[in-house]
Amino acid sequence: EAGDGAINAVVVRDVERAREAARAADAARAAGEDRPLLGVPMTVKECYDLAGLPSTWGLPGPAQPAAEDAVAVQRLKAAGAIVLGKTNTPVMLADWQSFNPVYGLTRNPWNLERSPGGSSGGSAAALAAGFVPLEFGTDLSGSLRAPAAFCGVLAHKPTWGLVPNRGCAPPGVPRLPIASQVDLAVAGPLARTAADLALAFEVTAGPDAPMRTAWRLELPPQRHERLADFRVLVVDEHPLVRTASEVRAAVQDRARALEAAGCTVLRCSEHLPDLAKAGETFATLLFALMQADTEMGAPISHGEWVRADRVRLSMAARWRALFGTVDVVLTPAMPTTAFPHDQRPMGERALVVDGEAGPYETQSLWCALAGLTGQPATAVPLDLSAEGLPIGGQIVGPLYEDRTTLAFAAAMEQAFGGLTYPGA
Repeated sequence: EAGDGAINAVVVRDVERAREAARAADAARAAGEDRPLLGVPMTVKECYDLAGLPSTWGLPGPAQPAAEDAVAVQRLKAAGAIVLGKTNTPVMLADWQSFNPVYGLTRNPWNLERSPGGSSGGSAAALAAGFVPLEFGTDLSGSLRAPAAFCGVLAHKPTWGLVPNRGCAPPGVPRLPIASQVDLAVAGPLARTAADLALAFEVTAGPDAPMRTAWRLELPPQRHERLADFRVLVVDEHPLVRTASEVRAAVQDRARALEAAGCTVLRCSEHLPDLAKAGETFATLLFALMQADTEMGAPISHGEWVRADRVRLSMAARWRALFGTVDVVLTPAMPTTAFPHDQRPMGERALVVDGEAGPYETQSLWCALAGLTGQPATAVPLDLSAEGLPIGGQIVGPLYEDRTTLAFAAAMEQAFGGLTYPGA
């Protein structure tokens, strides 16, 4: 409450219930109880249902209070977390900024004139400002990884389907006991340390009803513990989007540091999927999905979707072959650092890279690498720019081997340290 005025990250407060939960956590600890998150304060993205509170998705107008918590929130609370409230998003979660007519503009704690990213922008801003140590958001087109990169925190986009997204839907969509796993979309944590990130992933992953009557989650262990044992492919150029020179320099600096630490570092591979084809296919599927709930995007026929999905399967096969030769792929998370707030209509904006303007929507292309085929991807801070803004990297891993990208993030954090946050 004291620090969030200018930042405007935590836009829905649930303080009284949080105090009650905190008192209960104190009593449980005094009685000798222990759970993974017992007593840990956190916030969640506004799009998640919290019983008794509305989920507006930034849309003005009436929104009914939720009847129950989203599944991910239920699991976080079952692990002992205390949810203080909800954090800001763009309208319909559809921007790399976080402003809407209901809750206004969220600012980046590193520089209030810059975007915190989107759509989990309030989430990352709350972490960077030190309001909470843990957050939970969503990712369709970089909505976890873009804010993490812009605010210098960590985020994990799980393998598609591992964390249920039931209870995360726009106003007016019926809340049913069975929910489909939306194509491309995932739910996942943000944190200030790799250990916290991994913990939040572990307590939320697993099948939702009714699937849990038939199967259970048994993830493979991480491939390595020691940093020197990892084989890393480093990619810092994309054929469809310019990447800022300082972002590429930060990725290459980290590559040299990994080599010095004993990692096997590659800078090309015949197995890497075609980045341009992956980006184009991702855009086709993304815009078709967005058309279902918004006026943005472009509808396609079912036959066109099937053909795009076949391309996706061919990309997944190439990833599988690649991860037979390397353990992780390190790329930029975003092509630039946090950009200035821009509330003009989407079509009037541009992505400015090293002084050259390009299409605004192309900034999702680095994140699309993992998003298209459902690969796990962990966003990590790499360095600060000349302007003092965070530069983020993305660790892409083998399908269902989330523990490997998380372990690599933890190993890098131990070897190279993390960022010192604003006001620390």
